[in-house]
Amino acid sequence: MGLPPGQRVAEHVPFGHPEFAVRPEVPDRPAVTVTGLVRRPTQLAAAELAGLAGRVELRAGLHCVTTWSAPDLHWSGVPFAAAHAFLAERVGVRGARWVTFGGLDGYRATLALEDALAPGVLLADRLAGAPLDRDTGAPMRLVAPAHYGYKNVKHVCLIEYRRDYDAGSARWRGHPRGRVAREERSRFLPGRMWRPVWRALLPRARAAYEAGRSRG
Repeated sequence: MGLPPGQRVAEHVPFGHPEFAVRPEVPDRPAVTVTGLVRRPTQLAAAELAGLAGRVELRAGLHCVTTWSAPDLHWSGVPFAAAHAFLAERVGVRGARWVTFGGLDGYRATLALEDALAPGVLLADRLAGAPLDRDTGAPMRLVAPAHYGYKNVKHVCLIEYRRDYDAGSARWRGHPRGRVAREERSRFLPGRMWRPVWRALLPRARAAYEAGRSRG
């Protein structure tokens, strides 16, 4: 399968918004808080979600809005659709149209609930056969291959069901849907127009991210 429009193949190395580059400490017993449009807000062990029935192996790429793609990564985890079915019964989800994921690093991103429930969207805890670490998103991360990397939250510790869209940490730079096939790089300007901008800024952004990681 070819690359999405405007993307170029690159090696998979940890990358993200520089302000969230510091690698968080992962608790010995990580937990996930489930809140928002639910009848019974709760906190449960991340291991409980990771241990749900229906785990899958997935080969899919990671596509950064800055125009690089790391294809054919091997993820393992629980489909978010299975986690949502479990949570809907456990906490009583009601009237939600969006779901925000938050990480231990403070990063937040929102997916339309219908996008989050699509096939291939995982709460992944393994990459290339090994458990995720502090660089790759431990204890678990969102993997949404049809969406740009800024929607793929690392170190998931929060699931918040919402009625309205929340721009999250990407703020104006993000798009409510963020689908790579449609080049939804940002809600402002067509995606094609962002390609040269992000490519020009990528070296500086990588350097800032690496500097942040060195402090974590």
